[in-house]
Amino acid sequence: MPSPKTLPSQPRNVVAPDRSPSRLPASPVLLQQPSHKKGQWKSRKLFRRVKSVFRSFPVINPPCKMPVSLHGNRPHEGHIHGGKQMTGTLFGYRKARVNLAIQENPRGVPLLVLELSIHTGKLLQDMGSGLVRIALECEKNPSEKLKLIDEPIWTMYCNGRKVGYAVKRGPTEDDLKVMQNLHAVSMGAGVLPTANAESPEGELTYMRAFFERTVGSKDSETYYMMNPNGTSGPELSIFFVRI
Repeated sequence: MPSPKTLPSQPRNVVAPDRSPSRLPASPVLLQQPSHKKGQWKSRKLFRRVKSVFRSFPVINPPCKMPVSLHGNRPHEGHIHGGKQMTGTLFGYRKARVNLAIQENPRGVPLLVLELSIHTGKLLQDMGSGLVRIALECEKNPSEKLKLIDEPIWTMYCNGRKVGYAVKRGPTEDDLKVMQNLHAVSMGAGVLPTANAESPEGELTYMRAFFERTVGSKDSETYYMMNPNGTSGPELSIFFVRI
């Protein structure tokens, strides 16, 4: 994985911390729509409603039901090659929740955006010290015919330990600006410039890599982070499973 780098800074105006789209420098969003999905994104009103429910859930610690070992000694143990290559980006302010975006390619509009219940700095720190496996579980509802990645909320485990929940949402204006700023980056990690130079949530950091997507069934998918040319580096696997 390439060494961390900072993108060229842009003129900044110090403003009071807020969560409006103006936190990122303005730039035209010219991303490509996904090849198989050109419909409208879910309304922000629905997202806020789901998100408020997500934040109110109690923290409990049942065992992970993911049918794979989370304590293998070999990287990518059980990894079956031959899946589809996707672009995955982890991004967020260091002291805030990390976001995961999956794209068909670095220039595309995200197929999936998840807000994970772990801070960006903590996840990147864990990845720097070894193998990280994230399992996302949701309950199967026979009356609904949703695609797996269209499920709105997931129970999240990191290396076998429950850490909270993950929520799917449509990409916000800020998300699209991040993807636009990174459209020429296929792999790498670093810091993005923001309009607020002294955010209490820290720097806006990112890590981008290619992921191999393997579909086990309509109820399970796995994304394996691919290191360039087989070199050693952070190991990350993300499992989606509907039970």
